[in-house]
This record gives sequence, C-alpha cells and structure tokens, in this order.
Amino acid sequence: MPPSVPSPSLSRRVARMLRTSLFAQVACALVLGIVVGKLWPGFAADLQPLGDGFIRLIKTIISPLVFCVVVVGIAKAGDLKAFGRIGLKALIWFEVASTLALLIGLLAANVVQPGSGMNVDPSTLDASAVDAKTGGGHLPSTTQFALEAIPTSFIGAFAENSLLQVLVLACLVGAALLHLGHTKVPKVLPAIEQAQEIIFAIVGFVMRLAPIAVFGAMAVLIGNYGLGVIETYGKLIILCYAAAALFIALLAVALKVVTGLSLWKFLRYIREEMLLALGTASTESVLPRVMQKLRKAGARDDAVGLVLPTGYSFNLDGASLYLSIGTLFIAQAVGVDLSLSQQITVILVLMLTSKGMAGIPGSAFLALSATASSLGAIPAGAVALLLGVDRIMDSMRVVTNLLGNCVAVFAVSRWEGALDKERARKVLDGEIVVHLEDDEPQAEPKGAKAELRKPEAPQSEAPVVVPVQTGKETAEVASENG
Repeated sequence: MPPSVPSPSLSRRVARMLRTSLFAQVACALVLGIVVGKLWPGFAADLQPLGDGFIRLIKTIISPLVFCVVVVGIAKAGDLKAFGRIGLKALIWFEVASTLALLIGLLAANVVQPGSGMNVDPSTLDASAVDAKTGGGHLPSTTQFALEAIPTSFIGAFAENSLLQVLVLACLVGAALLHLGHTKVPKVLPAIEQAQEIIFAIVGFVMRLAPIAVFGAMAVLIGNYGLGVIETYGKLIILCYAAAALFIALLAVALKVVTGLSLWKFLRYIREEMLLALGTASTESVLPRVMQKLRKAGARDDAVGLVLPTGYSFNLDGASLYLSIGTLFIAQAVGVDLSLSQQITVILVLMLTSKGMAGIPGSAFLALSATASSLGAIPAGAVALLLGVDRIMDSMRVVTNLLGNCVAVFAVSRWEGALDKERARKVLDGEIVVHLEDDEPQAEPKGAKAELRKPEAPQSEAPVVVPVQTGKETAEVASENG
C-alpha cells in the first residue's frame, strides 16, 4: 500500500488561495483598506491615485471592446433585424425595471419616513457644496441626450469614451459587413475577432492590479468619511439597502420565471467582479470581465454586446432607488409633506433625469436638484443634506445596477432565442468550469449567413489510420470515412 501523502498545511493552503484566487485577493485588500483608512486617515487620503489609475486603465479598453463584441455579434448572427429586436426588447425591459425601482423607493420612503423628525433649516445648509460636487455640470435634456448618442467623428467616439456613440458605430460597421458579405471583405471580420482577443488579454493583465485598486479606494473612503456617518444617517442607509435587497429579490424571481436560472448561483459565478465593483465603487471597472462571463454562460455575443453597455446608460436601477428615496428624505427632513400628485411628478421627472446619468460627475445631485426644482416645494439647497452619505450609497447602487443589467442580458437573450439555456445552467451549477483565458468559439446561431462563415477545409477521403495498443504490440487499423 503506497504511503499516504500528507495534506498541505493551513498556511500553505491560504498562501495558494491568495496566489490563485482573485476573490481572496480583493477580499483581503478590502479589509486591509478599511483598517488603514480607520487607523491612518491622513495617509489613506494619499492613496486616491491607486483606485483612480485602475479605473482609467479599464476605461481605456471599454470602448474598443464593446465595438469588437457588437460588430462580431451582428456579423455572426447574420440578421440585422434580430439585432434591432434585441435593442427594442432591451429598452422595454430597462423602462419597466427602472420604473419598478422608483416605485419601490417611493413606497419604502413613505412607509419608513427616514427624514421625519430632523427639522432641518434649509438656510443653514451650504448649497455651494453641491455645485462643487457636480463641477457646475448639468444633465442633458432628452433631445440633447439623443443627439449626443450620434457620433460626429469615428475616432472622437472612442476618444471621448462615449459608449452610446460607439454602439452606433458598431451597428453601422456590423450592418456593412452583412451587406458586403465575406467575399468582398474577407479579412475584416477575422481581424476584428483577433483584436477582440487582444483586448481580452489586456483585460487579464489589468485585472491583476485589482486588489491594489480596491485597497486604495476603500482606504480613501474610510479615511475621508470615517464610520461615524453611518450613525448619523443610519435610518436612511438601512432603508436604501433594504429596498435594494427587495428589488434584487424581485430580480431573482423574474430571472427564474423567464429563464429558469438562479440569480444566487449567478452571483456566486461573478463574485470576483462583484467584490471588485464594491471595492472601487464603479461598475465600469468590471464591464469587460462581466461581458466575458456572460458570453461564457451561453448568452450570444450580439445580445451581450448591445444589452449590457446600453444598460449602463438606460438601466440604473440602484440609482433610481436612491433618487426616489433621497427625494422624499430631503422633503421630510425640511418638513415638506409631498402630496400624491407631487410624488407622481417625482416619478415622471426621475424617469427622465435618471437616464443618461452615467459618466456625469455628481449626476445623482443633478437629478435630485432637477426634481426639487420641478416640484417647487423643496429648497434646492436641501440636496446638500445627502453630501455626507452619498459615497456610502455607492455600494448599494453598484450592486443593484450591475445585477439589474446582467439579469436584463439573460432575460432579453432568452426572449430573443439568443441564450444557450443548457450551457448557462451547467456553468452556473459549476458543471462547466469557465476559464476566461481560454476563449473557445461559440456555436453558430441558426440563420447565420453562409458567406460570413469561414469555409471549412475539405475532408480527405483517405483512410484514417488509428493505432491500437495491445500489450507491447501496436496494430494499425484503417477505417474508411463513411
């Protein structure tokens, strides 16, 4: 009987896990950042470039990645009408989900009354602090938002990192590839696919810096705001997180009904990305990796490439929850009792102002100020009440926004027949282990145009020689193709 191999010591197992698991690395960086921010707040404030630098690196590759994924998705799907249907169904889902988030927020704020009893005098608040937070910016009107989605320059769309403009360009390029076919531009689609692989490789390199970014961002957060803000705004914070938990539970039910998949298993599947998004307070930091994982989980390229980036502008469910609760919190804190008609106005205004918030500094305060101005009953300066707690709400917004958009990808993909449900189930159950470094090709969707497929090498009619090992002898057995 062979001697038993001693199991590795606990320290070795921990060291191996820290060396190989991104989740473990980010979790340790998160805890270390909290400790450093609490003990040495002055030093922690100097760590801001760690998180900012990581976000800048990720933003560098988002636009070209989205462009490549969408172009390849359209070309392989072979049907531009199907792509249009995906876009329309995504917008319908986005509007329903964000409106539901607004209603849940208003209902929760009416029931719990987080701002009642504060009796704040608006004249004592520093309204200029809100201007400093927003940098004097403003939310675009509906017409301006639509116009800004149309690129004025091919290169400019990438230089400005405007996802909607990049999506428009990708749709045009994908449509042109479908129109010209494989015979006229045989090298373009393979070149874009190869560029996509290079970008995903860069994502892998950048993600190795994720623990450093999380450490820096968390240390800055705790160093600047401390833990005392949780005591001051405890009721509001608990309410926002509880409302987000309710909304996520509804997302889980919707995903189960539409696709049969489990949101909790999906959350385990993207645990590294979720922890990174929490640590950096940014969903953009995980967009490339989440796109990869959704593709690996059976969602077709065109659905992932269109629904997920578009959701970053149109489907901000966490922000919608926060805005509706925040509006009523401000009104209650300054002693303003909003009528039912005024609360309906809040819903209608926020349905417009919550769109296109992504990428605008202090966008939440701009939306709150616009809502307060439209009501005429809440002093605009009262928005400054949320300055101290806004950063604490980032975690709630990030988780809810990210999960809401991922569920939208699965739901719209299933709705359009662009989801390999069996593969998705096996990936989420752990039966298929996903390695993002290996990018195996997806199966061609039905209805793909033949001219866009690479021609297969002709099969030889020669017999295939198969070696058969029998003891020490090897016999060659010829089998005809048949």
